[in-house]
Amino acid sequence: MSAPENNYIWNCWYAAAWAHEVESAGKLERTFLDKPVVMFRGESGRYVALDNRCCHRAAPLSMGRVEGDCIRCMYHGLKFNSDGICVEIPGQDKIPATHRVRSYPVEERGNLLWIWMGDPNLADPNDIIDYEPLTNPEWQGLPQEAYLHYDCNWMLIIDNLADFSHLAFVHTNTLGGSEAYAVETKQEIERLDNGFQFERWHRESAPAPYHVKAYPNGPDVVDRRNYVQMFVPGVFLMETAFGPVGWDQSDDQSDVKQYRNCQYMTPETGSTAHFFWNYLRNYEQSDESISISLRDSLLEGFWEDKVIIEAQQKLLELDDPFQPRGIAADSALAHFRKTWDTLLEKDHTEHPQPVAEVSRSIL
Repeated sequence: MSAPENNYIWNCWYAAAWAHEVESAGKLERTFLDKPVVMFRGESGRYVALDNRCCHRAAPLSMGRVEGDCIRCMYHGLKFNSDGICVEIPGQDKIPATHRVRSYPVEERGNLLWIWMGDPNLADPNDIIDYEPLTNPEWQGLPQEAYLHYDCNWMLIIDNLADFSHLAFVHTNTLGGSEAYAVETKQEIERLDNGFQFERWHRESAPAPYHVKAYPNGPDVVDRRNYVQMFVPGVFLMETAFGPVGWDQSDDQSDVKQYRNCQYMTPETGSTAHFFWNYLRNYEQSDESISISLRDSLLEGFWEDKVIIEAQQKLLELDDPFQPRGIAADSALAHFRKTWDTLLEKDHTEHPQPVAEVSRSIL
């Protein structure tokens, strides 16, 4: 794997935090693409994201104090506005123009905050993938939008989500069902310029265990449909439906139980990642016990993935070259990786990252 900073697409929107994470913390310290960032919501209601290092001695601004839409470093009192410009230095009238920290564009969509780590002049909020169910009252989500931290490269999570055959083995008793889900179910990949999409049916099968827990009075045999989309840099969207045997998309959907699933992967470093998710449904929305059941089942399934993926990361970090051998089920993840490499090269060629010049180092 190449050096971390050479393996990131800088000029795109990354999922950064759920709004409630920032609200509850007051100031949220988080690292994206190896860059330390502090996020907070100012008095005006605006979300702010700044380099988490005070320009004076690199003290964490996340240990500072929010004042209006500004933040004050609590080491020597320097105060920075929402654009990262130092507007006050205690005991000093003149403030050099170089005294500032980097500010990152932040936008909120469906209670999810998105951050732009590249050239701010290229940041177009219209490019954010805004998942409509997150704000549609017809869809009920989890009791609270969820977050997990992974000790692995974010691409390993994407590989996992792109390959549905693993559900039959990793998630037999949680998200998948029988091993027949891997053998009997086929999918045709539609390759996109920024990802892929596919539809996958499993006919006349037992419903997935998580659905049975949430909806125990349903039929014992169903037709199951998944429609998946995956977009660069790490956006996974899925429609899941369980319906009577023989149903199709043109039928009356009243007997079909529908779910909407969104998952977002953002690199923290080359070997750690942020994972954001929500799972929504369109039935019995007022029943909080269903929301809790779905949260617990999905979390159990994600932990099953997490154990394997983090173990995989450790083995790949060994100082011993490993050559992967592909299988037919890799078609989606192989296309995504090829797409990533193409867009990565384009980003680095057209918008090279500026190299910081450090004349005096503290350490």
